[in-house]
Parts: sequence; structure tokens; C-alpha cells
Amino acid sequence: MSCVDLKGKTILVTGAAGFIGSNLVKRLYKDVENVTVIGIDSMNDYYDVRLKEARLTKLLAYPSFVFIKGNIADKERVKNVFEQYRPQIVVNLAAQAGVRYSIINPDAYVESNLIGFYNILEACRHSYDKGHTPVGHLVYASSSSVYGSNKKVPYSTDDQVDNPVSLYAATKKSNELMAHAYAKLYNIPSTGLRFFTVYGPAGRPDMAYFGFTDKLREGKTIQIFNYGNCKRDFTYIDDIVIGVEKVMQKAPDRVSGEDGLPVPPYAVYNIGNNHPENLLDFVQILSEELVRAGVLLEDYDFDAHKKLVPMQPGDVPVTYADTSTFERDFGFKPSTSLRDRLRRFAEWYREFYM
Repeated sequence: MSCVDLKGKTILVTGAAGFIGSNLVKRLYKDVENVTVIGIDSMNDYYDVRLKEARLTKLLAYPSFVFIKGNIADKERVKNVFEQYRPQIVVNLAAQAGVRYSIINPDAYVESNLIGFYNILEACRHSYDKGHTPVGHLVYASSSSVYGSNKKVPYSTDDQVDNPVSLYAATKKSNELMAHAYAKLYNIPSTGLRFFTVYGPAGRPDMAYFGFTDKLREGKTIQIFNYGNCKRDFTYIDDIVIGVEKVMQKAPDRVSGEDGLPVPPYAVYNIGNNHPENLLDFVQILSEELVRAGVLLEDYDFDAHKKLVPMQPGDVPVTYADTSTFERDFGFKPSTSLRDRLRRFAEWYREFYM
């Protein structure tokens, strides 16, 4: 792997007002000297735009941060951003997320996850044109969803992932295949990251823990799928962005094979907690922390507001990351206390919504 010094670099982060994107930008400004971050985000209304605006407001406090409102599916906009700012590192986090939403609105996934990612790849490719500043490393978001209904756990990046159970998963697997093709054809170093259920303050409201909180606060009944037998490899947002930052600094090597042609400088990693939690236990701890934070009343009857139901289409019973190669290559293993991190979320929720 080749070391990439982030100091003094111009870094493009797509999806910069998103949950992971905004936290990554803050992390880069905390850790890296003289960094310039170009953020692009469509600011769409897939979920509460106020959250995106609140995240963005914090980023605009950094003097060298540049924000561009735009959709990466707009090829001309992406081309202009690359030509104007010449990013040396690109982190593509812009995507239409969510498994269940892909069942009812597939167009959004094709536009953002396929066309948008293609536009980013093309812009990276043309950064190598004569006189341009080349992109030295493309890091992009994949998803644990690519594992589909694999029976083998923990999920390993060596596993076959040819049977997606949702369009969202199919688009993320497509991203990996597209990145591999561009790495092979144009020798562009790229690293894909399969994220496992990211949570934390100011997260995405479409994530289960956030939706549970909204419903419990409103006195509604929450549904816990697979009759409470779901397990998720919940990964706290701080661990995710530390991991992404470490990945940015180590690009796959450009080397030639025995045939004299480039071996694709390409890698894919799981980034998860390597410790799946039972969803029922997770929600129990969440409800306790919501009571502690004052979001719910002290005598809140959690049992009366939960209902165990069958699995939903497109969902899987367990996500569990084998992170051994990530730990080997980057010397980092996420390890956080679930209760402490849910406490942070509950306290943030109280401050933002109450």
C-alpha cells in the first residue's frame, strides 16, 4: 500500500451534509494541517432537511471549507467541480441509502448510486489528462447490504456476493464492480468500504434506532422484525470516520502483473464493530437511555409499545463484519460501549428536538 499524506491536500467529499460525510469533514479539519475540503451535496428531502442544514452550518465555520449544492448525477456539475478545484483525494459518500425505500422508489437509486458514481469515476479518470492534478485515491461507500442473505457469518470480503436481496444492495455491488473496472483500465487507486449499520447523534432518521425513538416519543408502537431475532453490527459514527480517515492515507499500490499490464490498484474492506447486537437488546438499552435523557417519562412502559413481527422484504436477519483484514492493514478496530454511545444519541435528540 502507498502512503498518502493528507497534509495540505484538497479533498472532495460528496454527500458532505450527510451523516458520515459531515462527521468526516469535521474529523479531517481536526486532524489534518492545511487541508482544504470541497463538499458537494444535493440537500434533497429524502429525510428532514433541517438535519442536513444543521450539519452544514457547522462545516461552514471552517475557513477553507467550500460547499457546492449539486447532484453528482449532474455530469457537467461534477466535471466543473473537478476542473475548478483539482481534488487530489476523493471520498464518495453521496448515495441514495435505505433498503426499503429502494423497493418503492428505484429511480432514485439508479440516478445517484449508478449514474452519480459513474460521473465521479469519469471525473477521476480525466484528472489524469495532461496538465491536470490527478486523483491519487478514490475512497467510496459500499454497504453490508451486498452480502444479501448469505448464511455464513461473519461476513468476509472473500465471500461471493452475487445474490442481492434489494436494489440498494445491487447498486452498491455495482459500485464495487465499476471501481474495479476503472482501477484496471485507468490505474486509479480505489478503496471501497462496506459500512455496517452506522449510528450516532444527528444520524439518519430512516435508520431503525432513530425511527424507534420518534415513535416511542409519540407513544406509538414500534415493530421489531424477525420476532426480535435480528442482529446488527452497529458501528458508532466516530469509529467509522476514524476508519475512513485511515483508509484515505493508504492507497492500493500501482503494480504491474507478469503480463506487464497494471494489476488493478483496488481494495474492499468491511468496516464494522465485529460484535453484532440483538436488536431487541439494542432497543431496550435505547429506551432506558431515552428515559435517562428526559426524552421519555420515567415510568414509560416500553413493553407496551413494542410488537414482534416477521421479517420485511429486502431485510436480512444478521449483519456481522469480519474486520480482520481492516485491522491488519490499518491497525484499527472499532470498539465502543453501546450504552455510552446511545446515551450520546439520546442527549443529542433531546437538545435538537425538544
